Amino acid sequence: MSFADTTRGKIYYEDTGWGVGDDREVVLFFNGWSISARYWMPVIDRLSSQYRCVSFDQSGTGRTVCSHSCLCFSVEGFADEASELLVRLGLLGSRKLHIVGHSMGGMIATEICNRHPESLVSATIVNCGIFDDELLKSFHHVLVGGMIDVAMLFKWVFIFEPFKSLFIDRTIGRPIEQKYRTVFVEDFVTSDSRAATAVGKFAIDPQIIGRYTSEAVKIGAPLLCVVGMADRTIPPEGMQTLYNRRIEQSAFLTRLARFDNAGHLPMLEVLPEFELALRSHFCAASRLLG
Repeated sequence: MSFADTTRGKIYYEDTGWGVGDDREVVLFFNGWSISARYWMPVIDRLSSQYRCVSFDQSGTGRTVCSHSCLCFSVEGFADEASELLVRLGLLGSRKLHIVGHSMGGMIATEICNRHPESLVSATIVNCGIFDDELLKSFHHVLVGGMIDVAMLFKWVFIFEPFKSLFIDRTIGRPIEQKYRTVFVEDFVTSDSRAATAVGKFAIDPQIIGRYTSEAVKIGAPLLCVVGMADRTIPPEGMQTLYNRRIEQSAFLTRLARFDNAGHLPMLEVLPEFELALRSHFCAASRLLG
């Protein structure tokens, strides 16, 4: 259990590094909306023998303690705290970072990739696609129709059945361990409501999504696009669009891992296949560096 003091607060993080002299490549994980880093543990357990793995709770979630009540919960603000954590851990300046971003965390991961290209070996974006104008309008309408403010006001109902099952089952295409069903509900109901509301709204803001679209396509490193085709929270078509756009516009290696029977949480729903996709991508990216 470790905390890093940053200008935004005490950031809780976990690091599987061996200490001084550990020069392995590093995998840094970015979490989805209103989720702590706990759900990355199964894949971290599988990767940590070969890679140094770092996960953390973004401000407003999990065990991180915000420094004051006026934090800016934005892509830039979350990226600022991640950059401070990377500095604290001495992970900038040498090219050994594999960055993995899930859902909303894909936006933050993309910002970090483009801020620190000199440190980047590869990027992976999981279920955080890009959208053309018509799909974006539809997506925006559906989520706004979900009334984010109201959902946060009454979020405690999701502790109880049948609301708990409705909350989880909508996100997945295949069963996950009961432990992680509980983790997701706990994280959601205990998240900072201001942070969760702000993130929910910036994640559907057309201007912010437009910027993300441009930034994701131009990541200056090999990119793995991971999509669960049974995702009912973020349209999976957006990941296919991102993959196609990268193939058309980027000279960097771009790969697609498509899981037809998985939903929004492939790292839990199809763990062995997800791990294999990450390992294959990391190895391919590292080979390109020579």
